[in-house]
Amino acid sequence: MDAYRAALTELTREREPQRWAETQNKLGLALWRIGEREAGTARLEDAIAAYRAALTERTRERVPLLWAITENNLGIALSVIGGREKGTARLEEAVEAYRAALMERTRERVPLQWAITHNNLGMALLRLGERQGSTKPLGEAVEAFRTALTERTREREPLGWAQTQNNLGFALASLGEREGNTMRFEEAGEAYRAALTERTRDRDLRGFTQTHANLGLALLRIGQRGGGTERLEQAVEAYRAALAELSRQREPLFWAAMQNGLGLALWHIGEREGGTARLEEAVEAYRLALTERTSERVPQLAATTQKNLDAALTAFSTESESRE
Repeated sequence: MDAYRAALTELTREREPQRWAETQNKLGLALWRIGEREAGTARLEDAIAAYRAALTERTRERVPLLWAITENNLGIALSVIGGREKGTARLEEAVEAYRAALMERTRERVPLQWAITHNNLGMALLRLGERQGSTKPLGEAVEAFRTALTERTREREPLGWAQTQNNLGFALASLGEREGNTMRFEEAGEAYRAALTERTRDRDLRGFTQTHANLGLALLRIGQRGGGTERLEQAVEAYRAALAELSRQREPLFWAAMQNGLGLALWHIGEREGGTARLEEAVEAYRLALTERTSERVPQLAATTQKNLDAALTAFSTESESRE
């Protein structure tokens, strides 16, 4: 980063505009990498400024593909900030940047880069839709991910394909939540299961864990809306697969969320099957979740899990009394 800034003191826009723009783009990349790891947004704001500086010389008319690369980079930095800040302005700017990039990053010219930019666009639209509570951006996100998968294939890029399948599943599940549409969760489950054919424990442990967590939630939602216990049992399996690999020490709140989800699936099974065994397991899962979901740390989540625990304890007590 310092090297790029030092170079820019000698390499002026007036003397060598394209090399100056290239260095601004590289500076932006260096700042983005640091900013992604840091909690604040200062480095990311600097990255955006560097990319925008680069675009004053890296124009679409002069160097169309380099312009598109920088627009894509700008979109990534805006997406990260948009995910951290409230509001939708930065996410909307990210969508604009990705769509600009796709005017030159075409499928015919650079098919894999075209697919990656569609995946990036899908992520920005997904965040935008969740932030707005709107189904329109979520539907556009689903379309973007499905477009990406036409070139980001399992044969060509197996882990990238799996990542986009997971993203597609997440967008479909978000649509399902807002539409109250069980079919969306069914489609999400299919996408997550596809992702898990490549996101294996050995090849991509983080992806394996995250996708099992996502699959567990989709199956839980299907199970809650339908009859029987088959999908709920599958949700229990998915949550337990995620928990088997999760580190409570490294990711305590994610671990607690999985315990809460597991508890919900077990509670619903217990309610439908009768008996106390699954209700006891649900109580145990909720109590484990509350060791990390404390009222000091996350008061709203703690209150939700406490409410779940109270319901499970009441159901357990009622079932126990009915058997006496």
